[in-house]
Amino acid sequence: MRLDSVAVLGGGPGGLYAARLLKLRHPDADVVVYEQGLPDKTFGFGVGLASRTQRNLRDADSASLDAIIEVAYSHEMSMQVGDRIARLAQRSLSAIARTDLLSVLQAKATEAGVRLNFGTRRDIAALDADLIVAADGVNSATRTDMAEQFGVTVDTGAGLYLWCGTEFALPSAVFVPVTTEHGTFVAHAYPYAHDRSTFLIETDEQTWRNAGFDRTTESTPPNESDKESLGYLEQAFAGPLFDHALIGNRTRWMRFRTVKCATWHTNNIVLLGDAAHTAHYSIGSGTKLAMEDAIALDAAIAGAPDLASALETYEAQRRPAVDHLQQIAQRSELWWESFPQRMHLPVQQLMLAYMTRAGKVDIEQYVRSAPQLAKEGLAAYAGTDPGEVPENGISEWILEQPLKHRSMLYLDRIAPDDLRCVATTSTLEVGVSSAWSADADKLVANAPTAEALWLTGPSDRAALLTRLDVAERLSAVGDTLVVVEGPSAFRADLAAGLASGRTHLVSIDTGGAV
Repeated sequence: MRLDSVAVLGGGPGGLYAARLLKLRHPDADVVVYEQGLPDKTFGFGVGLASRTQRNLRDADSASLDAIIEVAYSHEMSMQVGDRIARLAQRSLSAIARTDLLSVLQAKATEAGVRLNFGTRRDIAALDADLIVAADGVNSATRTDMAEQFGVTVDTGAGLYLWCGTEFALPSAVFVPVTTEHGTFVAHAYPYAHDRSTFLIETDEQTWRNAGFDRTTESTPPNESDKESLGYLEQAFAGPLFDHALIGNRTRWMRFRTVKCATWHTNNIVLLGDAAHTAHYSIGSGTKLAMEDAIALDAAIAGAPDLASALETYEAQRRPAVDHLQQIAQRSELWWESFPQRMHLPVQQLMLAYMTRAGKVDIEQYVRSAPQLAKEGLAAYAGTDPGEVPENGISEWILEQPLKHRSMLYLDRIAPDDLRCVATTSTLEVGVSSAWSADADKLVANAPTAEALWLTGPSDRAALLTRLDVAERLSAVGDTLVVVEGPSAFRADLAAGLASGRTHLVSIDTGGAV
């Protein structure tokens, strides 16, 4: 199909990238980006670029990716608890300053013939174009003004977080918790230039209030940074910061908002990136999603006879991947909100739990990608030497490990069938959609008092992962033996649940439907 004019609201990475792709595909079209901010002004620090995202960008527009990679900064990843460190020795991770990314994308859009219009706020009603792309971010005015047409829902997380940075490059990306007199704070930090790092810090509401940050949040003007919080956190994380200062950029405590829309388009208007959907920062950046949306939108328009069918195709083809990522992101968000309860684990096992936390990476994949570190985590689980962990058949090896619980010795991690039938075992049906919901809180609080709890429930994968999360909560509050039942199709998930300390034993149903 032919486009004569395209208007893009929002000059972030998604909007700029969409404008370039559409202009390259429709060279005679008038493609304009409207951004209310100035070209050299932005908020935020670094942007992560995972290897899969890089592959997608290369397939769509190798010139843009080459320009991005040229100014990106590669790094490894680690987890640190106290003086214990687990290092994931991979250099496939890259990050780039948001300012640099925008500069590259602005130049590439201009090079393609896109007109960039900065410093003026444009209303959707004032635009006249064949296609209007609303890439105006998580606070999208387009989505807000047309909430009924798009069927908008916004869920707010329980935890709080703030974005800040520091003027030195961390040795690697690092996840590091620090416990103060007020509670535990966890940093997600990574270098994105030779002299810069992003430092995102999160905590639970009680710790936030204990530290007085409810007061500082309320007293900090919208255009300023919460200096009192930054000073406190600078001292708390002095070790991981190597005594460098934290810097802010409109830095204040926030709760993550998960945006969903029943539809992403109406008439000739289409939402893109955070305007259409958000996914928790712990599984990647909104930048990745927005730029991949742009790729899908461009491809759908190229292959459709008219705009209406193009937008239908875009959403039909792109939504399953976004929905899947949002499900993973929700699990990851809840895992991080409950992170302090896992700090007793050996750090190598904690890294294993992190990598398999949301079901995106299974235990076999993790071992293949980081064999030495994974083996150290598995050895911690089994109480053996890393050299005893095999190269292959990891799930079966996990299931074969013995368990001593109280006075009982189990020869492997598959619960004996007769355990379910004894009087000291109670069966608990887990039907909650989230292990950290109000319903789950009631389920855990009212769980039967028994020597063993046998958790059952629906046989789909999402339900099994939730059951494992509930098992972890139950395991943390007492000395009860916890068994999770699941179908054999998800044997690797059950194995990962064991190795990451979420359950004591599993029961594998060979006849369960999936």
